[in-house]
Amino acid sequence: MNFRERTMAIFAHQPVDNVVYQPRIEHWYGVNQREGTLPERYKNMTLLDVYDDLGCSIRSYPWFNGCLKCADAPSVKAEGEWQGDVYSTRWVTPASTLEQRNRHTSLASHTDKYPVEKPEDIPAMEYILRGRTWWFDNEAFEKGNAEIGDRAAPMIFIPRINMQRLFIEIMGVENTLYALADDRPMVEKLIRTIDETDQQMLQVVAESPVPIINFGDNVDHHFLPPNLFERYVLPEYQRRAEFFRKAGKFTHAHWDGNIKLLLPYARQTGLDGIEALTPIPQGDVTVEEMKDALGDMVLLDGIPMTWFLPHETNEDLERVTRQVIETFSPNLVLGVSDEPSPVCDIEKVRLVAEILKEYEK
Repeated sequence: MNFRERTMAIFAHQPVDNVVYQPRIEHWYGVNQREGTLPERYKNMTLLDVYDDLGCSIRSYPWFNGCLKCADAPSVKAEGEWQGDVYSTRWVTPASTLEQRNRHTSLASHTDKYPVEKPEDIPAMEYILRGRTWWFDNEAFEKGNAEIGDRAAPMIFIPRINMQRLFIEIMGVENTLYALADDRPMVEKLIRTIDETDQQMLQVVAESPVPIINFGDNVDHHFLPPNLFERYVLPEYQRRAEFFRKAGKFTHAHWDGNIKLLLPYARQTGLDGIEALTPIPQGDVTVEEMKDALGDMVLLDGIPMTWFLPHETNEDLERVTRQVIETFSPNLVLGVSDEPSPVCDIEKVRLVAEILKEYEK
């Protein structure tokens, strides 16, 4: 079986000859390429060349996320500009003007200012959300599909679920939690707007040729505790999972933070899998706890990123790798939770691919 066939069979719970290994080295590659610090072996290789050299599959988001398109209503004027390392975006609407500022480094970006900071900003955000139009770029899909070939099955991640959108993109964690305490009906109205206006986007994705959908939510129980998860997120997960299942799609969600308090809800979500669950010592759950919670759901990733750092031993990495494979196989798309650091030892990534060959049937 090739990587594409194997990935689809894993999600469908059909027989496979091995699990798939998708280490997600995009961040490692991108940072080191920009900084001129790629190892000599890889200096003249493309990202796909490196994957091929390592003998790994790809988590194919970068080739398909751009296929999902969005445009604001003509009555919304969006403009952006750089000021040093800060990119500012302004949305001028009939209700009011919103602004967001993101600070960028070679490693990541950080939000300095969220677009919604006070109650008076919410009508403008709702106006923007209700005016957006979504569509799928089939030509871009065909181009990406041809480029990746049999290296993977197409996957796409969609905009974050309601509360995570508020926390990470719209209001920030602190403002969202204060607003819930001060005026819950106001926040719940915005949540309903997010859920309702996302439906057009969900329909576009359901009608697309992408077979595997990721809810890229970056969940952590310190910010999204069980009471908020049960009230706002779990019902929407269940609805979306069922919606995509009827459309013939597989679904999984990205839970990459501390997750012990939310892990018991995994099977209740109705999703086919969970991505980026991170066991100790980097995360807060054991491999055994993850298996108890997921049952036969698909685990994507599973090896803590810390074991790929240069100071860690190959023996420890091998021990953890075998534990994850033998615990979750065949319901496993093996990978790094959550992505190799730019300072990781890339040869440790290769080591895992070599170990996996021993499990071929």
